[in-house]
Amino acid sequence: MPQTPPRRRRLFGTDGVRGKANLPPMTPGMAMRLGQAAGVLFRRAAVGGHRPVVVIGKDTRLSGYMIEPALTAGFVSVGLDVILVGPLPTPAIAMLTRSMRADLGVMVSASHNSFEDNGIKLFGPDGWKLSDEMELEIEAVMDDQGLQERLADARDLGRARRIDDAAGRYIETAKASFPRGLRLDGLRIVVDCANGAAYKVAPTILMELGAEVIRLGVAPDGFNINDGCGSTRPEMMRAAVIEHGAQLGIALDGDADRLILADETGAEVDGDQLLALIAASWAEAGQLAGGGIVATVMSNMGLERFLAARKLALHRTNVGDRYVAEKMRAGGFNVGGEQSGHMILSDFATTGDGLVAALQALAAVVATGKPASAVCRQFEPLPQKLRNVRYARTSPLTAAPVKQAIADAEAMLAGRGRLLIRKSGTEPLIRVMAEADDEALVARVVDELSEFIERHVASATAAE
Repeated sequence: MPQTPPRRRRLFGTDGVRGKANLPPMTPGMAMRLGQAAGVLFRRAAVGGHRPVVVIGKDTRLSGYMIEPALTAGFVSVGLDVILVGPLPTPAIAMLTRSMRADLGVMVSASHNSFEDNGIKLFGPDGWKLSDEMELEIEAVMDDQGLQERLADARDLGRARRIDDAAGRYIETAKASFPRGLRLDGLRIVVDCANGAAYKVAPTILMELGAEVIRLGVAPDGFNINDGCGSTRPEMMRAAVIEHGAQLGIALDGDADRLILADETGAEVDGDQLLALIAASWAEAGQLAGGGIVATVMSNMGLERFLAARKLALHRTNVGDRYVAEKMRAGGFNVGGEQSGHMILSDFATTGDGLVAALQALAAVVATGKPASAVCRQFEPLPQKLRNVRYARTSPLTAAPVKQAIADAEAMLAGRGRLLIRKSGTEPLIRVMAEADDEALVARVVDELSEFIERHVASATAAE
């Protein structure tokens, strides 16, 4: 008999649920039903009369005031107690879920997206993001017409309460990741908090470790999160480093699970360079687990060569920090991340933590006494180019002419580099990326292939 194909997630993407606020799927009705469905599953898993507890945090975007209470209502309606902690980084919610012995953690955030978007990320009691299988279960319960019948009786409804010391708990946890005996005295550091979730905790952590802190993006108004600032727009941070004569700059995104650094010259330091720095320093100290690190298919081949020269392996995954985390857990690795700045250091955190990763770079700067430009740039990256091709309804990658064009492009790079073609997980885009030692060849391959796919898309759309 033919096998039934595995069910695909309909609502959840590579990083939870995400969309335009107050439009499907990111509506208060969906959020409440998600809370009910997840609550039913975690209530069912509870043993010994234990009433499940969920921790809910958020970033600073306006729609958080809509999504947070909707989730709360959903969880309370099926008998879960809710702890509300307000604006905090995503890694803080993962940490609090574990430390408070909660059954579920929820972060309301669309990460580096603009304020119009919002999202919902879920963490299990161990602080790791939920598996694909658990997300499929939640979707199935949400689709169940009998969900209404699984709500709690009036006397069994949950309760919701806010706690005031959540930020302090995260601050102490993050500071504990910085090596004992080291301080940031004498360092001037620019930190751009993207008007997001870390706008209070990030400067506090750096100041309590002794740094002089230049603050950017610390005046959220519900609309300005990631607006011209943060890790996706680090130009302001880089300029401030030069203006203030700082030794290092840190740009976080809206929920502070990723970062981009700048050295004292204002030069950008991406996730690949940070992975190289941490891998090399941890390996030298005997702290690196698994004989290598985990990164995605987007990481530069220069990183792979850097690691190979030190007899360390680079294990690649699909794009998405959840896939990096899954590979790390399966293979026993303690360092993983993405070129975009997601850094998972599982000795300290179960999800990407921009602040903890920045502290590791700062520790290396302090320990060596060298400028950040000498410490943070570990290898020379290969020329790499990326272009996006938008399509309407049907992916062009299944068309025979496009397949042949991709094969021809791969032949051009054979033995000199690599070609990566992938669909975006959040938009109808084809991402065309190439890298090789020859910058002109890279540009030619990407441009010619992208333009061929664009022509095919235009022709197919006209035929429809």
